[in-house]
Amino acid sequence: MKKILHILRRESAQAKPYWEDFSYETADEGATVATALASTPVVWEHSCLQRRCGACAMVINRIPALACNTRLSEIASDVIRLEPLRKFPVIEDLLVDRSVMMQNLRRLSVWMEEEARTGSEEMAFEAARCLQCGLCLEVCPNFAAGGTFAGMAAMAPMSRLIARLSEGERKRIARDYKKGVYSGCGKSLACRDICPAQLPIEDLLVKSNAAAVWNRWKGVMKQN
Repeated sequence: MKKILHILRRESAQAKPYWEDFSYETADEGATVATALASTPVVWEHSCLQRRCGACAMVINRIPALACNTRLSEIASDVIRLEPLRKFPVIEDLLVDRSVMMQNLRRLSVWMEEEARTGSEEMAFEAARCLQCGLCLEVCPNFAAGGTFAGMAAMAPMSRLIARLSEGERKRIARDYKKGVYSGCGKSLACRDICPAQLPIEDLLVKSNAAAVWNRWKGVMKQN
């Protein structure tokens, strides 16, 4: 199996981008885009390479995806087009600055100030599977770095807190949830289709909205 990696490179945030091709050949049917990138001098972010951390998010053949989760054998074309995520500032080559996601979590105070209580364990577990990869923000028509809408990357951890916090703390999170998630979401659900963890985003949205926006705390807990 032989593939050509057609990569959009940039030596710095201020430098002019350019395309460069790299040839990669392997007999391994399980080889991924991440495997091929490891043999190039291109700068990109990676960590676990097992679809657990979300670090290797990029645009592959115009579709946002994880490099470690995209097998070369599943790509029909001999040429694989690789670009950095477009919703975040480029640092170099395929490496982008996704710090806005952490900044949004800080802005929305997504942390516990009291001991967690027993709540919707299923909802908390599902929300905890979020990789914080940023692919949901890449395809979201309502998200822009620096905007007030934090997107699904913030919704997932906030859903987890909504399910586990005491009523008093939940009201604090609910206030920020309305401003940072609910009021900006257009419900296109493009995030649901692109999520590599396959989170039940629509279900999390419904339950989080019920708890944080419509104050149906008990109803949400009883559903689980």
